[in-house]
Amino acid sequence: MNYLQVEKQGKVASIKLNRAPANALSTGVIEEIDGALDQIENDNSIKSVVILGEGRFFSAGADIKEFTEVPDEKGFAMLGKKGQDVFNRIEQFSKPVIAAIHGAALGGGLELAMSCHIRLVAEDAKLGLPELTLGLIPGFAGTQRLPQLVGVPKACEMLLSSQPISGKEAVSFGLANDSCPAEELFEKAYKMAESFSEKSAVSIKYTLELLNYAKHGLYEKGAEKEQELFGKAFKSHDGQEGIQAFIEKRKPVFQDR
Repeated sequence: MNYLQVEKQGKVASIKLNRAPANALSTGVIEEIDGALDQIENDNSIKSVVILGEGRFFSAGADIKEFTEVPDEKGFAMLGKKGQDVFNRIEQFSKPVIAAIHGAALGGGLELAMSCHIRLVAEDAKLGLPELTLGLIPGFAGTQRLPQLVGVPKACEMLLSSQPISGKEAVSFGLANDSCPAEELFEKAYKMAESFSEKSAVSIKYTLELLNYAKHGLYEKGAEKEQELFGKAFKSHDGQEGIQAFIEKRKPVFQDR
């Protein structure tokens, strides 16, 4: 790959954006992320994923220079759809995806991070959607995910002001799960990913699937689906193993089936 480094450490895969100087999200980068997801999805030994950035930034946003090469309005819409499709795939991915954000996650970079299941941030990181300063709007579903995470009033303020917030502020507003000093960020992200990897892949897959109903306000459908998946989890090998291990007061040995 030209713009990513995909590595595996035990049961954890990392996708590192590596497009100097700011890890801008060109069409090529987004396509490579899609390819990396294919690779990870097909590797049953990988249980969780960390997305991070090389150098000074997580990602400073979409590749603005590429915008000048788009011939018309239809082409611009297609560019946005490609990003949305890949980011939707991350949101719906069957393995936990953690964004480890340092430096800055701006514009498309923040939209990428918001599609992940968990966001860990450096305390001094900057997060924002500055598209309105260019006379544009977010194109990778940022106007939809940001209100889900921080509420409509704060999302309105962040979008209209175009002012970034710090990592600490992001935690207080619900945009990030936790913050830490920058030098501790990647270790913290990998430790969290490893802890997820100790669970059954079956129950994790079901849980992430159900959370997507909640994200979109589909409570009744989600509750109905939960009944179905609750039964499937109970009847699975890992469900039976977990119950037996609890009774025998030992650690379960999951086989992801």
